[in-house]
Amino acid sequence: MKKTDTIAAAERSYIIEKEKFVPVSQYFGEDTFNHKVMKDKLPKNIYKKLMDAINEDMPLDADTANVVAHAMKEWALEKGATHFAHWFQPMTGITAEKHDAFADPIAPGEVIERFSGKQLVQGEPDASSFPSGGIRATFEARGYTAWDMSSPAFIKRNGISTTLCIPTAFISYTGQALDKKTPLLRSIRALSKSAVAMLKLLGVKNVKKVMSNLGPEQEYFLIDMDYFYKRQDLVLGGRTVVGAAPAKGQELEDQYFGSIKERISSFMHDVEEELFKLGIPAKTRHNEVAPSQYEIAPVYEEANLAIDHNQLVMETLRSVAKKHKLAALLHEKPFAKINGSGKHVNWSMADNNDNNLLNPGTTPQDNIQFLVFLIATVRAVYKHADILRASVASYGNDHRLGANEAPPAIISVFLGEQLTQILDNIEKGTVTKATNAEIIDLGVSSLYQVSKDNTDRNRTSPFAFTGNKFEFRAVGSSQSIATQVIALNTIVAESIDELAEKIKAKTRNAKNINQAVFDVLRSEIKSVRPILFNGDNYTREWEAEAKRRGLPNEKTTPTALRALVTDKALDLFEKYEVLSRVELKSRQLIHVERYIKDLEIEAKCLNNICMTQIIPAAVSYQEKLAKAIHAAKEAIGSGAVVSSQTELLKKILDLIHTIYVTNKDILARVEAAEAVHDEQKKAETLAARVKPKMDELRESVDALENLVDDERWPLPKFWEMLFIC
Repeated sequence: MKKTDTIAAAERSYIIEKEKFVPVSQYFGEDTFNHKVMKDKLPKNIYKKLMDAINEDMPLDADTANVVAHAMKEWALEKGATHFAHWFQPMTGITAEKHDAFADPIAPGEVIERFSGKQLVQGEPDASSFPSGGIRATFEARGYTAWDMSSPAFIKRNGISTTLCIPTAFISYTGQALDKKTPLLRSIRALSKSAVAMLKLLGVKNVKKVMSNLGPEQEYFLIDMDYFYKRQDLVLGGRTVVGAAPAKGQELEDQYFGSIKERISSFMHDVEEELFKLGIPAKTRHNEVAPSQYEIAPVYEEANLAIDHNQLVMETLRSVAKKHKLAALLHEKPFAKINGSGKHVNWSMADNNDNNLLNPGTTPQDNIQFLVFLIATVRAVYKHADILRASVASYGNDHRLGANEAPPAIISVFLGEQLTQILDNIEKGTVTKATNAEIIDLGVSSLYQVSKDNTDRNRTSPFAFTGNKFEFRAVGSSQSIATQVIALNTIVAESIDELAEKIKAKTRNAKNINQAVFDVLRSEIKSVRPILFNGDNYTREWEAEAKRRGLPNEKTTPTALRALVTDKALDLFEKYEVLSRVELKSRQLIHVERYIKDLEIEAKCLNNICMTQIIPAAVSYQEKLAKAIHAAKEAIGSGAVVSSQTELLKKILDLIHTIYVTNKDILARVEAAEAVHDEQKKAETLAARVKPKMDELRESVDALENLVDDERWPLPKFWEMLFIC
């Protein structure tokens, strides 16, 4: 055995021993500057000041920041870190970081490691090239990052490089939000204020804070890296713009929850090990519906932390995949005619005493509280369905929504039979006095069973109640979930406030608060009835029914994004100080511009693939076929015997011509759209005139793929990418 083989065997043995004897509990969170580490590293008075600042949402004084920064630096150096970075989430949808060395020159040829409270609390990355949606001009480069104390700093390893990453918000020189974290934190604050006030109105004591909690389920594909790098569409856009469906896809349903392949299982193990070190509670892993599709899901966390962690999950999937010579595809629709990927965001509310406000509870009083927050959420979705639809709008997600694998673009709410029946009874007036006895007679006191999921899941619903939380199933797999949570937190905060005002008005005439609550709920249930739907959201009958109910159905991103700049949306986000009118308009523009760029990248990629790979391969095969036909005619002296080959040749010639002409037409349409100066109109023009033609071109290319010699076809085929891994 060679020395290198011996070393490799020893390393494998060590890994096996480590996996066998080191439980996750012993290294979970070891790369995060979490509460346990802070308590150990900081003086008691400093730790208390920091915890008070986090819990009370207050700024930290300079002296305390300096002590925290020193402890954080010493901890990071122990971990091997040489640099620190303010880690933030600009409007690109991914994360950003600028690394600065701890090493600081103090004399010629001499340095010390230094990290001050000022460096911890605030940074100044160049903001010139990040999307701003017109908030500032390109030459106005100054931007600031501000430390988010509520999300722990962590160690990031990349090869031999080790960096201390500090979660931060990102704002412009004038204080406007250039990121997703800033409005997220504002929305969390708004929801807390409204929910705490409602709880006090209902007689609940000792509640100081309410948080939104999340459990995002992340779907993704894995393919062999060699196939990935042979397809420029995957490398540049994350999606195959051409490719015929394989003979076997997901029809046999043998992938879903099936046995995980060894290579994939090893990848998942390494992913989870990295996530556990970062304190990310990855809980579930399994095969998804489509071949080579998988899912990872964490345990519930507070929204801000869960969103940071989901960004790290996506980044970790990609980085670990490379080590296994795999490519992780997070696009919503990497393969046509194969199920796409979503990110089911499970959302709920909890107070500072860990009480889930969407848990039905075991007593009538708990149930009244539950019903208030349930109806508040449902009426928020009904009133602002257009905003929720806009929150999941993207070029990638347009390929997935409504494709019999994901919810449609119509936003509706699924509650299940039991809850629907209870709401029906309340609306009919079965409860008149709202006494405990009548509540029990109604069956509300037995709602505890709902938390055990005694209602069937409706996987076709975009917004489904699943026992003690809502599952927002329309979110795209590559999206930052901050966008949807910002929208949810804000619209629910408004709905809670509006319900509170109505309850207060009713208490003047009602015998008790319960009576007032039920009087208000009875009226609200009737008004929100159109948004409730327990059936199959995939059917055309539902689409027609939704139209009769007056529910919006914006099927493309450009039209859906118009909802963000209505007076209703602008007033809402400004009222709750989540996004100013300027900030919200900028985000709408950023999303529109992103749609344009994504579509144009695909159009250019499609053109390049057709002109430099598909057509040359088809022409080469055409030439070979023509020569064979000619030789056969010469040898036999009759063209009748090669009629089938001649027919095949004609099909290939026709498809080559169609591909060339359609491709030329697409380029002309893209060029015509470029002349449209209004970005909204430009996006709508591309969606209406270019996207259908791209689909048409794909059909021709895919038809050609099934006719051309396999060895001459220049691209890896679906069956190879999806089944050879």
